[in-house]
Amino acid sequence: MPMPTSEGWWPLVFGRLSYDALPFYSGIATAAASLVVVGAISVVVLITWLGRWGWLWREWLTSLDHKKIGIMYVILSLVMLSRGVVEGSMMRAQQAIALDNPGYLPPEHFAQLFSTHGSIMIFFMAMPFLTGIINFALPMQIGARDVSFPLLNSISLWLTAGGAGLMMASLVIGKFSTGGWSGYPPYTDASFNPGVGPDYWIFALTLGSMASTMTGINVAVTIYKKRCGGMSLFRMPLFCWTSLCTAILMIFALPPLTVATGLLALDRYMDMHFFTNGGGGNMMNFANLFWLFGHPEVYILILPAFGVYSQVISNFSSKMLYGYDALIIATMCIAVLSFTVWVHHFFTMGQSADLNAAFGVATMTIGVPTGVKIFDWILTMFRGRVRFCVPMLYSLAFMVLFTVGGLTGILLANPAIDFQVHNTVFLVAHFHNMLIPGLLYGMLAAYTYWFPKAFGFRLDEGWGRVSFGCWVSGFCLAFLPLYPLGLMGMPRRTQEFFEPEYLPYTIVAGIGALLLLAALASLFVQLVISIRRREDLAVPAGDPWNGRTLEWGIPCPAPEYNFAVLPLVSSRDAFHMAKLDGTAYPRHRFYSDIEMPRNSMTGIVFGLSLAATGFALVWYVWWLAILGLVVALGAVVARSFVLDTMRVIPAEEVRRQDEAWLAQVHRLPPVSRDEETTSVNMGLAEPAGI
Repeated sequence: MPMPTSEGWWPLVFGRLSYDALPFYSGIATAAASLVVVGAISVVVLITWLGRWGWLWREWLTSLDHKKIGIMYVILSLVMLSRGVVEGSMMRAQQAIALDNPGYLPPEHFAQLFSTHGSIMIFFMAMPFLTGIINFALPMQIGARDVSFPLLNSISLWLTAGGAGLMMASLVIGKFSTGGWSGYPPYTDASFNPGVGPDYWIFALTLGSMASTMTGINVAVTIYKKRCGGMSLFRMPLFCWTSLCTAILMIFALPPLTVATGLLALDRYMDMHFFTNGGGGNMMNFANLFWLFGHPEVYILILPAFGVYSQVISNFSSKMLYGYDALIIATMCIAVLSFTVWVHHFFTMGQSADLNAAFGVATMTIGVPTGVKIFDWILTMFRGRVRFCVPMLYSLAFMVLFTVGGLTGILLANPAIDFQVHNTVFLVAHFHNMLIPGLLYGMLAAYTYWFPKAFGFRLDEGWGRVSFGCWVSGFCLAFLPLYPLGLMGMPRRTQEFFEPEYLPYTIVAGIGALLLLAALASLFVQLVISIRRREDLAVPAGDPWNGRTLEWGIPCPAPEYNFAVLPLVSSRDAFHMAKLDGTAYPRHRFYSDIEMPRNSMTGIVFGLSLAATGFALVWYVWWLAILGLVVALGAVVARSFVLDTMRVIPAEEVRRQDEAWLAQVHRLPPVSRDEETTSVNMGLAEPAGI
């Protein structure tokens, strides 16, 4: 059979796909792509061998249960975290041997790695992680049975999964962008980079940004409309407040990113020149659009973690959160100020000194409400009975390391200092100093804290401490040396360097990267061991941490309808107050039928069809692009004809489940805080604290 040619049938069917798209340009790329393919095939084979496809489809992939959607978000995030940590470690290893040495990563491959690493960690690790935690915990904390728009929730999940799928496809077919996570033109325009990499970046981020905008709308409406009786705004847990501010930021900050990627796509596909300085456009329009999203994005990532820390510190200090009103005001101030600081990314781009000064002052100002939070958390611990469980350890490490990162941010807010360290690894150190303790530690604390509510058993404490130690020591060794390196002038995104004084610091950073790999590995070891020990770690009574908020007053794992009877609250920390006055586990006289949304395949079909469209546009496979759009539109139209969207759980079934759980609770002995991490803890906490 003759080889296909550009004039034959091949372009009509496969666009610009060819043998050259396979990852044979380097041994590392081939090995990485092979690992992804083998891993995907292994998962498919395992599920087939277990005969679990039907169960997976019914119970998970088409589910509209907010808890299951949240869990799937977190699973997606952990998969992408694995790739992101490996890529970051590869870059640190390259720089550890890069003195007068090209090392093992060619410059273009190194550029792809820092582009994929940043894009994955921001858009497909951090965003799904925080979205998953919000999805899982928030409806239970406000006494609701689900989010306001369950189907939209599913669509958001599968759009995010589709974007992540495009990121993974770029590892196997073609090359990724070399334009960094911010995708600045001209590095991503068609004349500078005509390859498929920027197109992968554009369509992956477009799907992710659309999903996050929808999530923001869903979360905000849920908080406004679904709170249980008595749950006023100022009785909500702090996590709900930070989720609300995050949702508002998503609604207003993500559209500029969608517009920026859309216009860049028009530049590349239709020669529009929105961002071509020589063609009537202006590259700074892209920079302003991107950072109009990009700096609020930093607080989209941080604020949910602040809410987690507020819950964890109060819970494990056995005290009511100090400065509740001040923390709410500080959160709202951060959300508003986050839209006033984006020009500090342009200090070296030629603005006037007056403009730089104005945005420098705004950037410094945002540190004030953040400082308020740190002091309130410290005062919450003051004279509290602090228990050093794994979530609390992450919270303490965060307060120390985040303060260091915040102080370096104040330094960078000074335009004169920013000029000196611009485009050096000092910025890399600052950015990671904010996001690893600020975001990742918070999400890992939340993962550990709410895991029992999701699956009915605690995570192994010993391996949790091992993982914590590796995350903290690995971070300190991998990134703190970059501060002096930046002051010495080492540029970021450097594949090779020639100054011998850099070498000791890059070696230490490389050792830190190894510890971060160990942290990732120990996180998965902890999960495997916890599953094996799930009977010893089971907490069916539902309250393994002496919790204070409503979600701890229901079984572990939580039933699909959350509450057998919707709660009525009269104070903050409603469940804790109920435990103190002896009304925490009431026997209800009346139960009602509960309506829950039926499963729907609309979300998965819509999201994956648009992902197929994105893949087709990357490779100019026009028939597949049209087919993907038609299927996505058809899924929405078909859903509009479905009238039976709810199913009823009979009151008698609810009564049976609730009374069986209450009987179990009343048989169990209460557990003191000293026994919290032992197998004695079955989830019935002995009330303690104020």
